[in-house]
Amino acid sequence: MSTSPMQRRSRNSLRAELPLILWLVVVWGALWGDWSVGNLVFGLILAVFVTRTLTLPPVRLSGRFNVLHFALFVVTFIWQVARASIHVFGVALMQGPKVHNAVLRVKLRQNNDLLMTAVGHTMALIPGSLVVEVDRGNGILYFHVLDVSTPEEAESFRESALNIEAAWIKIMGSKKDLARLEASGGAGGADASGAVASPTTKMNKALDGRGEERP
Repeated sequence: MSTSPMQRRSRNSLRAELPLILWLVVVWGALWGDWSVGNLVFGLILAVFVTRTLTLPPVRLSGRFNVLHFALFVVTFIWQVARASIHVFGVALMQGPKVHNAVLRVKLRQNNDLLMTAVGHTMALIPGSLVVEVDRGNGILYFHVLDVSTPEEAESFRESALNIEAAWIKIMGSKKDLARLEASGGAGGADASGAVASPTTKMNKALDGRGEERP
């Protein structure tokens, strides 16, 4: 009896898929808004079933997961969510419909599917921003961001997104991603980004000949 190419496709080990499984559990808890032990255990069962039973497109995994960096990330993430919630509340109370928003382009250091998804979902879970488009080939995320009216505020958001990316690279990035992160000197080493008229606007209308955005 012959086996189809899909059935013959090699699987990642359970250890290699651990970061993906943990991320699916986090997404499950966030979607339901329920972080109880029972709900997370049920999400874990579903994540294991999905990754080990269903035939999925191959995902590039690094095979590493740093528990210490993940624990630090969780604490930082909770603080960012709380701070951003207070900020959004203040904007809604003080500015209302007069608030200035922007669509910002953030050039990441890599275009790994899992890392880009982790960065996009993390930023979306923090109140005030939402991913509106993904340029996977160039490793670019476009965000609609609340309360951005100056280049300095746009740069501040870009730095926060790159810090989130750096955190995920330290948690489960490959050795190549870690080397690129160290070479960039942290969040400030990536390409600049800023507001554009629309995420679908051709980038050559917003870039000059050096690949930098015009002021």
